[in-house]
Amino acid sequence: MPIMIFMTRYCPDPLSVSRFFSVNHHLNRILNISILASILLLVYSCEEDPSKIGVNILPGSDFVKIRSTDTISVFSYTNYDEAARSENPNYSYLGSLYDPYFGTTSAEFVSEIRLGTRWPGGSFTVDSIKLFLRLLNVLGDVDSEQILTISEISEQIYYDSAYYSNSPVPLTGYDAATIVLPHLKADTINNIELNLPVQFGNYLLRDTSMLFHSNVKPDFRSYLKGLYFRITSSTAPLLMSLSLAPPASVGNSYNYFILYYHNESGVQRVYYFILDAVSKNACFNRFSHDFNTAETNKKIQHINDGIKDTISFVQSLNGVYTKFVLPGLNDIKSDPSFSKLVVNKARISVPVFLDNNLIKPSNVSSQIYLTYRTESGQKYIVPDLSINQSFFDGTLDTINKMYDFNIASFVQKYLEDTTNKIEPEVEMMLPSGMLKNAILKANNSSTPVKFEFTYTEY
Repeated sequence: MPIMIFMTRYCPDPLSVSRFFSVNHHLNRILNISILASILLLVYSCEEDPSKIGVNILPGSDFVKIRSTDTISVFSYTNYDEAARSENPNYSYLGSLYDPYFGTTSAEFVSEIRLGTRWPGGSFTVDSIKLFLRLLNVLGDVDSEQILTISEISEQIYYDSAYYSNSPVPLTGYDAATIVLPHLKADTINNIELNLPVQFGNYLLRDTSMLFHSNVKPDFRSYLKGLYFRITSSTAPLLMSLSLAPPASVGNSYNYFILYYHNESGVQRVYYFILDAVSKNACFNRFSHDFNTAETNKKIQHINDGIKDTISFVQSLNGVYTKFVLPGLNDIKSDPSFSKLVVNKARISVPVFLDNNLIKPSNVSSQIYLTYRTESGQKYIVPDLSINQSFFDGTLDTINKMYDFNIASFVQKYLEDTTNKIEPEVEMMLPSGMLKNAILKANNSSTPVKFEFTYTEY
């Protein structure tokens, strides 16, 4: 019969002891290996995790928990405040603007005028007076006729006083001018020159002893309290913007009156009355919004009624705005177990509504800011914007069709507010000078607003 190699160890051999030793040696090797493996396993199972050494002797306050959630509810509402603050703006507006979704917006402004220099004295004869305006942008039907009316106001206005978009404007009954504007170019800067009636020049100089500025006695600002600029007739909507903010220290004014006159010797002279003076004039904007003129199937359905629609709206020129309410933040703040909490991330993502016709990425607002409100009704920009504007974001993501806002600093401020003056809500507003609106998906929309919140709990 065939003999396998392992069977040779049991073949008859006078050296049987040697064969027995070979088998025993093999078994000993197996046994030694098994014992070594058991010892190593026992040692490993008893070894303590280096990261946990000393855990039992540390107080619980030395440990933190990092938590994250994106299920906190965000409720959206469309609101409108016709008495929004509008004093001392960076930009002033004239005319009107129409939007199929938002309706008709009308814009006017009131401003002081300031003397270019103190009156030089002497006799004079007014030859003419002109108004120079630098229109920064023109939107609408540039082929339509626009009539500008400039009227004298009867109550002095003040730089440090509050004025609103619906503030009344008492008038003296004197109109400085009613002028047809020249043809304008759309979407560009227009520098225009307007001839005003000579009578207005004589009216300004009717008492030359008042042609001075003073902070201790009545001066020119009490003599001519200010002017009211408005479009009183138009054949189609046209909106113009200009800046009454002071020019740079080395810059020139762009918006002013020049009065041309000659003295008793026939010498020609000029005298300036300035709108965008270095010493800023008090001024404010007036806006009115007629939402009912919007197209029937597009007009806003819910304003100030507390109804959570599937879309919400943000409008330029102190129009409607979207308010986000975050009730989950109030629940966290009210829970005593969250006494020590640091916000790592607080991010609101808001999908934008596009109809790919009138509402496209190219004609919606490129950026949106957020404000918060105190219990007194005062509004403030969220601190995240001033700390780091690029991190705050708020810009339109045209690929994902989304606005993102990082508001960790605001949320931390709210949670640490022991006076309970800050409300758990934020409101959307457009940057100064932005004339493009935005429509947002909200509430029960198929892609609603999302709030991502990550925090460290001590």
